[in-house]
Amino acid sequence: MRDIQITDEDFQQFREYFYRRTGIYFDDGKRYFVDRRLVERIKAHGDTQFRRYFTFLRFQASGAEFQSLTNLMTVNETYFFREASQLRCLVDSILPELLERKRPGKPIRIWCVPSSSGEEPYSIAIHLSENWPGLARWDVEITASDIDTDILDAAARGVYSKRSVQNVPAPWLAKYFDRGGDDGYALRDAIKGAIAFTQVNIADVQQTRSYRDFDVIFCRNLLIYFDDLSRRKAAEMFFDALLPGGFICLGHSESMSRITPIFRVRKFPDNIVYQRPEEA
Repeated sequence: MRDIQITDEDFQQFREYFYRRTGIYFDDGKRYFVDRRLVERIKAHGDTQFRRYFTFLRFQASGAEFQSLTNLMTVNETYFFREASQLRCLVDSILPELLERKRPGKPIRIWCVPSSSGEEPYSIAIHLSENWPGLARWDVEITASDIDTDILDAAARGVYSKRSVQNVPAPWLAKYFDRGGDDGYALRDAIKGAIAFTQVNIADVQQTRSYRDFDVIFCRNLLIYFDDLSRRKAAEMFFDALLPGGFICLGHSESMSRITPIFRVRKFPDNIVYQRPEEA
């Protein structure tokens, strides 16, 4: 990094620009992380100066470079069945309540954002297949979205390391995965076909406008990267994306109550989740 300098002013300007575009805020503790990835993209672009690269980044018509940089800046660390208590809550508490008012013939729609490399939405599909008898009578549509196009490609491929599948019960591992080379595990097509992957920046109103009428949203460990204002905007977007009476599940360290009062807190035996009031 000695040949490309990122000054304090450069960091501040980039941080504000990236925040406006994505809602993700890098505090001073992330300075080394941000500088290292900026330098990587500057070099990949064939440049040696931040200012020149930053000008190109802001005014490139196609937005391809900004997408490449965003892919590099986002963190995608996950594994299968990371928060199994929420999956139990989905089957034992959320779905039975939803079905009390769901009209016959209407699908149950689940949105998983961010999808990361696919472990979470695939975990939902596998858990429903193994634990929810209602799957024989109700159609379930699972949409998984992320801002990172590279990670979406990886999710669609569905090939995972031994670490990623460490929490998958052995019978399920044999049922839903094929062994690959280098200790890899490849998901079988039946489960891969259950997920629709889409690219979305949840800070972009134009992109999120079409995401509507979901029964359940899983948004785990994303809002921790936002500041207070971005969290409120994201919460309002999720509120609009849910049907009245729909539920949103956050990460165990996140609380919707500290972000906005528009959701109702629901305390189920397995988890605390948040509900859009039916009268909303």
